[in-house]
Amino acid sequence: MMLQRNVLSDPILLSLLLLLQNLAISSSQSDGEVLLKFKASLDNPAALDTWAGAGPPCSGWKGVLCGRGSVWGLQLEGMGLHGVIDVETLAGLPGLRSLSFKNNDFDGALPNLTGHGALKSVFLSNNKFSGEISDGAFYGMNSLKKLHLENNKFSGTIPATLATAPRLIELALQDNEFEGEIPNFEQQSLKNLNVSNNRLVGQIPGSLSRLDASSFSGNDDLCGAPLEECPANYDSPANYDYYDDRRRHHRFPETTIAVVAILLGAALIALLGVCIFLICRKKGSHQGAAPAAAAAAAPATADLNQMERGGESAAAGGSEGGKPSVRLLTFLKEDSEKFDMHELLRASAEVLGGSAFGSTYKAGLNGKKMAVKRFKHMNQVSKEDFNEHMRRLGRMSHRNVQPIVAFYYKKEEKLLVTAFAENVSLAARLHGNQARDHRSLDWTARLRIVKGVAKGLLYLHNELPSLTPAHGHLKASNVLLDAAFTPLLTDYGLIPIVNNEQAEESMVAYKSPEYKETGKLTKKTDVWSFGFLILEILTRKASGVEQQADVDLATWVETAIANESSGAGAEVFDQEMAGASHSQVEMMKLLKIGLSCCEADVEKRPEMKEVAEKVEEIKEREFDDDFYSSYASESDMLSSRGLSEDFKSINI
Repeated sequence: MMLQRNVLSDPILLSLLLLLQNLAISSSQSDGEVLLKFKASLDNPAALDTWAGAGPPCSGWKGVLCGRGSVWGLQLEGMGLHGVIDVETLAGLPGLRSLSFKNNDFDGALPNLTGHGALKSVFLSNNKFSGEISDGAFYGMNSLKKLHLENNKFSGTIPATLATAPRLIELALQDNEFEGEIPNFEQQSLKNLNVSNNRLVGQIPGSLSRLDASSFSGNDDLCGAPLEECPANYDSPANYDYYDDRRRHHRFPETTIAVVAILLGAALIALLGVCIFLICRKKGSHQGAAPAAAAAAAPATADLNQMERGGESAAAGGSEGGKPSVRLLTFLKEDSEKFDMHELLRASAEVLGGSAFGSTYKAGLNGKKMAVKRFKHMNQVSKEDFNEHMRRLGRMSHRNVQPIVAFYYKKEEKLLVTAFAENVSLAARLHGNQARDHRSLDWTARLRIVKGVAKGLLYLHNELPSLTPAHGHLKASNVLLDAAFTPLLTDYGLIPIVNNEQAEESMVAYKSPEYKETGKLTKKTDVWSFGFLILEILTRKASGVEQQADVDLATWVETAIANESSGAGAEVFDQEMAGASHSQVEMMKLLKIGLSCCEADVEKRPEMKEVAEKVEEIKEREFDDDFYSSYASESDMLSSRGLSEDFKSINI
């Protein structure tokens, strides 16, 4: 259950939280208890016989690395350990920065590391881990420098969030079963990468061409520097094959492929002959050439001929010249330029990122950029219900809501096509490479983003009154920024069409206190998510909601504000936020609005309409000159006394 908001009235709880925040608890004792609990979770705890209750862990406990009396690393290598790596228990080690479980017998899925954003190095090589790693597995791990997963049995695509880890230096993924294309790693910090002996395909990103060829060996379908050049007529598998699971099978001998190709070719010719004959009988011989022309299309469209045609784009009556339509996409905007699946899948594509639901790609079509979202966990609704819900979402029209242009339905997966936002997501701008390489967002920009999100969210609540909640997955990575930093809400309204199990595991709404207590969502669930987003924008600290941290961002803010003596109040706001010197009261008003939205008690939490109105009243600049002279400090920061006292007196 989420910590309650009445922290200020409970001096015992407040003291505890302050101790946790400042890492001032007796680390030797608490660290020892955490490690003993972790030891008990192993199948063979006897391997750690030096870990005993007597004495602190920094005194002779095998594999425990310490500094200043606190545990900062575990080096448990070659000890025959097996069972489950209890990373949730290890979260109780506040100073933990390095984990190494190399050369053991751990198996199963990759441990969930998303709650360990402070980890700098993780070594899990030479074990028996297996299965796919979700694209969002490393989201928020902005301190990660070294990751070694070699010599396991991991499969699926390389997680896209690794390509956005801002401080990554070493990445070892060799000798696994990874497939698909290599993400575009653009980190200047990346010095060593090894993906050899996997099943990767496509062209090696240009940013990795400087690496040694041995880093990519053992992947027969890779090309481009530092390997051999791709053929002149090479068409990247991403242009059509990232929707085709057939690329994921083992390669067969060339003779087998040749025989199969001949047989399939003969069968296809026979089938085409029958089709042409039937069509000629029905429509006349002058139309018989159309199927033949379609048959001559590139192999990239072979699977498209087996897919069901979707709605409006494949309406009866065909297209110009009497030819039958080949469009498979259902378009939701009358004024949008139409294109078919063949054009979409053959467009130049670039992986933008991924999440627990699937991946997002940027596709170039006729000089225009589109974003294509591929979802894998939407199997609970029929085609008719899915189409109806998509048309409902397609009617959304607001400057702060990303419009859905078209969609495609298939039982196993769904595609949503939207316009492409020229900038990046808010999460990337706050925490990713964009945050590192660009000047921090100033107060004015952040306030405009908050106001835009509030307007977009209120619009969704008004237009989708029967949907509870209207958005359901509001977080920084689902707020896109255009070239003018106007926020655009995306991934909204998906709760009715996402698998319940996947929704509970991944969607922000299902982390809310009301769902944890009652198993039900409310319209105010979006308000709760919005509150954490406000705090994240003002502090530039991850909310901790998705990771379900023990101390979430709202509790941390409340504790810092109440801490008048230590000066922690001055650290609440992002210290790199420019333009704050003449807006401190307004910033505190917005902070208080955010905290009110995070209220665990739904009855006490404000409605979205009230929140939007209060946010709109926040000004970019406070015009009280007396305030400037008496409140602003020489260092252009808030004093802890002024922050906490004035905060309590502010009315919103």
